[in-house]
Amino acid sequence: MTSNTHDRLRAKEAAEYLEVSLSTLAKWRMRAVGPKYHLCGPRIVYYLRHELDIWLAECDRLIKSPPAQPQ
Repeated sequence: MTSNTHDRLRAKEAAEYLEVSLSTLAKWRMRAVGPKYHLCGPRIVYYLRHELDIWLAECDRLIKSPPAQPQ
């Protein structure tokens, strides 16, 4: 099987990919602060690898160029 940027990752795999705990990923979902996720039924949560990469790039961008401070 070849790797695809649109690969679906279950929550555990996504947590490993992001190098965070499964608990952290669940908390991000509850707080709506983490990467985009998808539901398949009431219990199956999955992520798309390319969306995780986009989210990581956005995090990097925010760290490198913080928002302007009000004057």
